[in-house]
Amino acid sequence: MSTPVPASDRPDGRPEVPPPPGGAPLRVNPARRLATAPAHLPIVDETSAGGLVLRAGPEDPEDFSAAVLLRRNRTGRLEWCLPKGHLEGRETPQEAAIREIREETGIRGSIQAELGVIDYWFTGEDRRVHKVVHHYLLRAEGGRLTVEDDPDGEAEDALWVRIDELAERLSYPNEQRLAAAALDLLESSRNLRDALRADAFPTERPDLP
Repeated sequence: MSTPVPASDRPDGRPEVPPPPGGAPLRVNPARRLATAPAHLPIVDETSAGGLVLRAGPEDPEDFSAAVLLRRNRTGRLEWCLPKGHLEGRETPQEAAIREIREETGIRGSIQAELGVIDYWFTGEDRRVHKVVHHYLLRAEGGRLTVEDDPDGEAEDALWVRIDELAERLSYPNEQRLAAAALDLLESSRNLRDALRADAFPTERPDLP
C-alpha cells in the first residue's frame, strides 16, 4: 500500500497525494488542507465491488446493453457511472458485486468474467482513503431496471446503454476503460457471448436512444 511522502521531504511542507492509476491527480486546496487537517492524516483502506450487468438485445442477440446509473455529484453535475458499493460483513468481492448491482439497478445477475480493479485515493477532513474497486462482467438473469430499491437513494435513474456506446457515456476515465475492455472481451470470446445470451429475458425499459 502506498504511503504519503513525509512533509519534510516536500519543499512546500505538504505530504504528497498519489494520483489514481490512469486517472487525473487529486486536486487539494493547500490553504484548506493546512487549516483543517493535520500534516499526517491516517490512511484507511476501503474495498468495493460492482461492474457491468449485461443483457442481450431483443432483436439482435449479439447486441448487448449494460445497466448504468445516473447520479449527481456534490456540484450538482449529472454523472454516468457503473453500479458498485462497499463489501458488507464477510462478503467476497463477487458476492458484493452481485448484491450491489441488484440493489442499485434492480437487476439480478451472475458473474461471467472478471473485468479489472480500479485503485485510487481520496482525502477527507480527517483521513486519506485508499480505495480498491473490483469489477465483474455479469449476465442479467431477471428483475426490473429501477433505482427504487437502492438503500442509499443516491441514483436518480438507471438506463440500459449499448455496450459499444458505453465508453462514451460514462463520466470517469477508469470506468470508460473498463467498458472498452468489456467490449474487447465480448468481441474476442464466442463462449462469453453465448453464455450472456443464455436465459436472456425481455427488459421492461427501452434502450437509451
